[in-house]
Amino acid sequence: MYDLIIIGGGWAGFNAAIRAKKLGLKTCLIEKAQIGGTCLNRGCIPTKSLIQSAKIYNLTRKSSDFGIDNTNPPALNFSKLQQRKEKIVRQLRQGMESMLGGTEIINSEAKFLSDSDILAANKAFQAKSFLIATGSYPSQLDDIKFDGKKVISSDQVLELKEIPRSLLIIGAGAIGCEFASLFSCLGTQVTIAEKMPQLIPGIDKDIAGKLEGIFKKRGIKVMTGIDSAALNLKDYDLVLLSIGRQPVIQGMELEKAGVKIENGRIAVDDYLRTSIPHIYAAGDCTREFMLAHFAAYQGRIAAENLADPSHLKKADNDCVPNCIFTQPEIASVGLSAEAALVKSIEINVHKFDFLGSGMARLLEETEGFIKIISGAKNNQILGASLIGPRATEIIGILTLAVTARLKISQLRNTIFAHPTISEAIGEALEEK
Repeated sequence: MYDLIIIGGGWAGFNAAIRAKKLGLKTCLIEKAQIGGTCLNRGCIPTKSLIQSAKIYNLTRKSSDFGIDNTNPPALNFSKLQQRKEKIVRQLRQGMESMLGGTEIINSEAKFLSDSDILAANKAFQAKSFLIATGSYPSQLDDIKFDGKKVISSDQVLELKEIPRSLLIIGAGAIGCEFASLFSCLGTQVTIAEKMPQLIPGIDKDIAGKLEGIFKKRGIKVMTGIDSAALNLKDYDLVLLSIGRQPVIQGMELEKAGVKIENGRIAVDDYLRTSIPHIYAAGDCTREFMLAHFAAYQGRIAAENLADPSHLKKADNDCVPNCIFTQPEIASVGLSAEAALVKSIEINVHKFDFLGSGMARLLEETEGFIKIISGAKNNQILGASLIGPRATEIIGILTLAVTARLKISQLRNTIFAHPTISEAIGEALEEK
């Protein structure tokens, strides 16, 4: 009998297992594939590895801008890019497995037999409580489905052996735009199509507009407000269907445990409990924020609540940073100007263009800006959006500011080192 059985070894399940071990729970982790889940094996880490390689490739190509004569143009070895990616993933997975020492790991699918019994590796296991952290999988359209050859998913695109000459990306969300940026850097003729009026629906409109302009300047064909039925897939060597992800809830026979499903996801309360009080769920299968760092947060909270049900903690931190690794990078946190308008919140907008940043000029990365939103009445920092160099790092400072409910004056009076990208925060908040 275990104190806790966790189904799924992705970011939610892994962090829950680590926290459960520290809290003294006898824990079993069941994972049907590889520890690390989508983020490590088929998502965040391998994608960013390829993006970093592409960034170095482009930086090398324009080395003359930095006063370095490059008499032999750099050659792109896609096979070595893939080998580097696999090495990084393998090393990180080994590190995660080492951190799980003391937790029993079963490599198998899992099915509920009841609300206290589960079947895995042809054996029945019992536990006082369960955590479902099964993640998500790529969505497809009714009329356009993955075939692994012409039409591929964001999982499958990471396994390509060759760089395609032309690529159509259907879906211009964060994943689609990251791959558009990546393959454009690698020399592919990229077309990106989105049914909504802007790239990355939901982000600040100014950011989306800036990204669209940058994409077009780089030769990426951008089509917004277009239905997939209007696209001729035969015009492209490869089609990447990137229209979002769906929670993994099939095959576990959740009905035998009495776990309720709502709108294709596992329904949970503020404490991450499902309809069965001793069965919790965390991560993408709850379809709240499908982000690895939020899944990790949920996993830790779930483990703490399972360890001490008499002192339940709410998983209610809605200050979640969103990072998109296009070139340039995009990041946001908290309230956007558009969201404030919908909620009838009076705001002030503080903006600074990276053209005025000394460090941005040193890096030759001046495209973009920082935009900070504050309450008009109380001057509290409510949100921020950035597009530009190191945006995914700078957002950490602004996440802290929004979380701590800092006033504009508190951040304005902070001394930022010079020359850095982060000093753009202070510049944006200077009284005009």
